[in-house]
Amino acid sequence: MSIGDSSPAEATALSAFVDRLPGGSCALDLEGHLTLVTPGAAELLGVDRSLLVGALPWEALPWMDVPHVEDRYRAALVSRRPQGFTVLRPPKTWLSFELYPDATGLSVRITPGSPDADSPPSRSVQASGPSRATVLYHLMHLASTLTEAVSVQDVVEQTADQLMPALGAQAMVVMAPADGRLKIVGQRGYRPELLRRFDGAPLTAAIPGADVMATGVPGFWTTFEELRGAYPAMTHEDGMAAWALLPLIASGRPIGSLLLSYRRPHVFPPGERAALTSLAGLVGQALDRARLYDAKHHLAHRLQSALLPHTLPDVPGLNVAARYLPAARGLGIGGDFYDVIRLDEHTASVTIGDVQGHNVDAAALMGQVRTAVHAHATVGAPPGDVLARTNRLLTDLDPGLFTSCAYVHLDLATHRACVALAGHPPPLVRHSDGRVETLRVPPGLLLGIEPDTVYPSLEFPLPPGSVLVLYTDGLVEAPGVDLDDAIAALGGLVEHGDPGDLDAMADTLIRHAPTPGDDIALVLVGPHASAPGHSRGRSIVFRDKKDERRSTRAGSGGEDP
Repeated sequence: MSIGDSSPAEATALSAFVDRLPGGSCALDLEGHLTLVTPGAAELLGVDRSLLVGALPWEALPWMDVPHVEDRYRAALVSRRPQGFTVLRPPKTWLSFELYPDATGLSVRITPGSPDADSPPSRSVQASGPSRATVLYHLMHLASTLTEAVSVQDVVEQTADQLMPALGAQAMVVMAPADGRLKIVGQRGYRPELLRRFDGAPLTAAIPGADVMATGVPGFWTTFEELRGAYPAMTHEDGMAAWALLPLIASGRPIGSLLLSYRRPHVFPPGERAALTSLAGLVGQALDRARLYDAKHHLAHRLQSALLPHTLPDVPGLNVAARYLPAARGLGIGGDFYDVIRLDEHTASVTIGDVQGHNVDAAALMGQVRTAVHAHATVGAPPGDVLARTNRLLTDLDPGLFTSCAYVHLDLATHRACVALAGHPPPLVRHSDGRVETLRVPPGLLLGIEPDTVYPSLEFPLPPGSVLVLYTDGLVEAPGVDLDDAIAALGGLVEHGDPGDLDAMADTLIRHAPTPGDDIALVLVGPHASAPGHSRGRSIVFRDKKDERRSTRAGSGGEDP
């Protein structure tokens, strides 16, 4: 039970319970700020509560800015296990602290203590910059947040968010080598036009960013005169008063440089220089990982872009709209695919599928599945045979990934269609009267499981004014939502859409999709005219099976005999 959920009586009882405990209590959030201080804690600390709540303890209580306190605080944050220490509150009051961490912050118990042989005496600190404990906290927090940084831009943003306020810097630039030249990969606090002068400069140029990358030696300049003494060609254009330029090291080699700039005069004592170097080491390792991720991301997107159709074919008598939205996690790629295939003057096919996974392997298998479906479709095979032949190919390849797929054959002369599914969500049909129906297609196994799987098909009418909706499960699946309810909700959106504007309908369906934890593919198909030369009264005839005739039952739900 949280205090916010308590009744007034329960809150009063809880407050009394805390006050009766010996000593005092306080709490810190993940940013290190005091969020709760009991009267007993304030009395032991010797500071009014109003000055403590919202403050950083090592700033409000300078006597806590000592190495062994920092060590215990760091250990609690990293290990998420209780820690304790004893510290002297000047002039002669010893206090014992017990730290109890979790994922949301720290709970601290404070009691009177006695000198501890393991705790060195307190020292006063004359710091010219941020306190050591402040820098240490942000070092640990930066290490934690950078583990979640994925792209180079993520690294830049999180580094700026953590370092600039912690160190009192007003600007930051991250640089890296690229084809023998200096590349500005990210910045905060500078005018873009100023940095454009340096972006693309040769690494042989006598400029600090390139020099630090070449030597791996950091530079600290407390005045512009010091900076110009090292680099006579530099001009004072940024309006800053002090600079720190740090090498970004990964695997023992410089991979970039980090510039921190200060508007006011700033002295870099040895302790701060060591902390800045450690911080830059964390950034360098994260940047190296992020560059690898970005390279994989770029390669994967190029692969997926090459495998998905750039444009849909112009099929007379057929309106088509398609959308693809990558997942919000991972590489942002996956195995969802779609295709529209013009078979002859009067027939076409549409396919959509979803390969398991969100990586390069999924994208590569997606290309194989799409190619196989396309090849079997162009010979005029019925939907069930297209899926069966593709399934045999996948089981022979044994990729270790499974694929769902829907394949639809469209006869634009008879205005009929035939669909087969391999573990795929059921298509929706919006009839010309506005009614939306979920097609009850006999289910088939996912592709790639059993080599001899049979895929039943369902033939149904698809006259002008109707719309066929094919989608992958990312459009309807969401945590805690029943799948049938989600499909019904999708049908409601289709019902209220305009069948004459499939692009607008597609945009509406995507806009109402859940935040994509999975890829989303969507294809809308709407016939709009009859093709001459065919009878409306007969069922579909497939070129691959000349003697096969489908059920002539009218209406949806006519299955193959």
